Order: sequence, then structure tokens, then C-alpha cells
Amino acid sequence: MKASELRHQEPGDDRRPDRAQGDRLHPAALSAAELAHRKRIRTILSILRFTLIFIFLLIFLFPVYWIAVGAFKVEGEFYHYPPVFWPSHFSFENFGRGMTVFGGTQALTASLVVAVTNTVLVISFGVLLAYSMGRFRVGGENMSFFVLSLLFAPPVIATMPLFIIFKTLKMLDTYPVLFLSYILINMPFAVWVMKGFFEDIPHSIENAALLDGYSRFHAFRKYILPLAVPGIAVTALFVFLFSWNEFLFALIFTRSRAQTLPITLAGMTGGHQIPWGEISALSLIAITPGVLLTLFFQKYLVRGLTFGAVKG
Repeated sequence: MKASELRHQEPGDDRRPDRAQGDRLHPAALSAAELAHRKRIRTILSILRFTLIFIFLLIFLFPVYWIAVGAFKVEGEFYHYPPVFWPSHFSFENFGRGMTVFGGTQALTASLVVAVTNTVLVISFGVLLAYSMGRFRVGGENMSFFVLSLLFAPPVIATMPLFIIFKTLKMLDTYPVLFLSYILINMPFAVWVMKGFFEDIPHSIENAALLDGYSRFHAFRKYILPLAVPGIAVTALFVFLFSWNEFLFALIFTRSRAQTLPITLAGMTGGHQIPWGEISALSLIAITPGVLLTLFFQKYLVRGLTFGAVKG
């Protein structure tokens, strides 16, 4: 009987390990289902994220697209319904009329002269001032706070005193007026930004150059200045863009001879009929330098914005 019972139990005994193995595989099966569920959630979140990014890009880039397309439209396509999202044929007449009839050539020349000259002056003097403040604490400990406080002050508070001074000196509607006023608003920013770059350069590099017999100026020119090029390039780009897009001082201190491109564009919206084609053409010209300079200085932007972020 016992042998028969054992024989009868053998199949049951053979099945018990299978059931036990099944019990052990069950948590693994749940884990796989959990991973699949998490993977689906990550996929859904990625789709939502890219959808939101696409929506925001569409919102912010559509005006740029509309300006670029409008620059090549003919006049009738601006009043067509439904709107014309792509011109039937590209016309360059808007650029010609905008540059000649509406004074775009003079305004573009004024903007280039003012922005380039202001950038050169601000960077030339700002580099020396930022280096002296970062290395030798020129002006004392409160000098940095004073420069920073100038950044917080709105430019409008200086318009009335500067207007009275420039009018007394008969300098209104001239390039030097914009040079001096733009230096006033751009110099604190340039000094504050470049000061941080110079402070992140190790003193040992400059000390080694002094031990080799270099003077302080030659050590600065040969060793410190090349290391600070990314930061200087980033600062120069921002100073140029600030000067290129500045509106308030150019509106108050200029009339016709030194009128910049933003003022010319703002003056084209008056009258009974708005020249949308010419406005789009000049607007496309106005945004082109900023885009080109940003692409050209892209490597300096990445290096400059991360300069000094990681210290050994």
C-alpha cells in the first residue's frame, strides 16, 4: 500500500515544484507589467512635452514667419481673405520702397554706426575697468554694488537731465548724443558681466607671467585677455543688441539725421494706410543682424555662459 501510495503521490510531487516555480515567476511577471506601464507613461509624457514645445515654438516663431513672408507679398495679399500664408510670387518691391521712400537706408546706416561704435567703446573701456575691479578692487568694496545698482535704475530717469544738457550743447540729433547715452546704459552691464569672467581666471597664470619678466599690461594682454575672449564676446553681443534695439533715447534725442531703424519703423504706422509690406521688409532687415551674430558667436555663447561654472 505504501508503495502504491508513493506511486500515486509521485505525479503530485512532480507537479508541486511546477506550482512553486509558478508562484516564484508571478512577481517577475508583475514586475514586467510594471515596467511596461512605466514605459507607456514615459512615452505619453514625452509626447506631451514635445507637443507643448511645438505649440510654444509655433506661438513665438509664427510672428517671425509672418514678417518674413510679408516682406515678399504684394500689397493686395495683405487684405485678402482668407489670409495668404505663402505669397503667389516673391516680390522685392517692398525692400526697395522701404529703403528709399521711407528712409530705411539712412536709418539702417545710423543704426549700424551707433551700434558698432557703441560696442567698440563700451568693450574697450569696460574690459579695463572690469579687470581693475576684479583684480585690484578699484573703488573699494562698495564699487561693485554701485555698478550693480546702476543696472537696476530705469533709463528713463536720465532722459530729462541728458536732454537739457544735449540741448544746451546743441548736440541733439547727432551721433555723439547716442554714443554717450548708450554708453551710460550699457557700461554698467558690460563691466558687471566681464568682472565675473576676470575673477574666475586663476591668479597663478598672471603671477607666472610676472615672474617671467612681463609687465602687468603685457601679462594682461598676452595671457589674461585671450582667456577672457568668450566672456568678452558674449558681452559684446549683448551690448550690440541693446544698442541696435534701443528705442527710448533714440526717440527723444534724435529727429531725422541720426534717426535709427526702430524709430523709423515706429513712424511708419501713422497715416490712413499702413504700408505692411515695407514694414515687414524693414523689420526683416532689422532682425537679421541679431540672428547672424548669434549664429556666428554661438560657440562663444556656450563657453561664455558656462565660464567659471565648474571650479577645480
